[in-house]
Amino acid sequence: MKIVFSPKCLEYHAIGHPESPERVASAYELLRRKYEFAKPRDARENDLLLVHSKELVMQVKKGRFFDVDTPALPNIYSYAKISVGGAIKASQLALKHDYAFSLMRPPGHHAGKNFLGGFCYFNNIAVAVAKLIQEGKVARIGIVDIDAHHGNGTQDIFMHNDSVLYVSLHQAGIFPLSGMKHEANCKNFPLQPNTSERVYLKILDKALKHIVAFRPEMIAVSAGFDAYKKDPLTSLALEIESYEKIGKKLGALGLPLFAVLEGGYSHELCKCIHAFMRGLEDG
Repeated sequence: MKIVFSPKCLEYHAIGHPESPERVASAYELLRRKYEFAKPRDARENDLLLVHSKELVMQVKKGRFFDVDTPALPNIYSYAKISVGGAIKASQLALKHDYAFSLMRPPGHHAGKNFLGGFCYFNNIAVAVAKLIQEGKVARIGIVDIDAHHGNGTQDIFMHNDSVLYVSLHQAGIFPLSGMKHEANCKNFPLQPNTSERVYLKILDKALKHIVAFRPEMIAVSAGFDAYKKDPLTSLALEIESYEKIGKKLGALGLPLFAVLEGGYSHELCKCIHAFMRGLEDG
């Protein structure tokens, strides 16, 4: 297991915003003596254009957009590019049959072809997946999204793409109010508030059957940890140890895999990430 990280992702913040540098810094401090680390490079503009419109890229580059949750902070284009670069680096490491986790911010799965939002400027995992396919590194890839919010941006980007199967487990009735049914190659599993670990893992098994039937060559995980019971933005009921069990199920698929940090806003995010990594290694 390798972790992709750059301290550059800790340099920006918005006062009072839940997507804070502290959430990633605490995870780095817990994990830095336990795992090997790799540094990302900035994604190129051409990489971004694999999944995003020129208009969106220019809006972020010039700071000409307004979103209350996704503010136009100074130098945010640079921070967003290196976060995408973290996902790309993790995908490259996975090609070498080594699990990899991109411990970077900002997150990405709410950014679509021509929109941003939900703390996301560019869709990190989508760019990495599209780049693998475009370069002929993989022909079929499965994306598993375990963030408690539906990855509406990832669905927008890959809907009807025969090279990608997207599955998402997420809480129903919260931002972004999407993902309430299966649509084409996007398999959505909305969860009721207070969903327990037992029910969650049962539904995850159903979701992973779609992945197995798709026969992908690689798995990409949108690794959000806001289904944890103490997360301040959601109301699911997973335990820290639940993430170890999730990791084991994903590892048991026996495929190259990389994961990209999405959400997770509790003070115990670092422990949830570590549990997930342990599970992957034991899967």
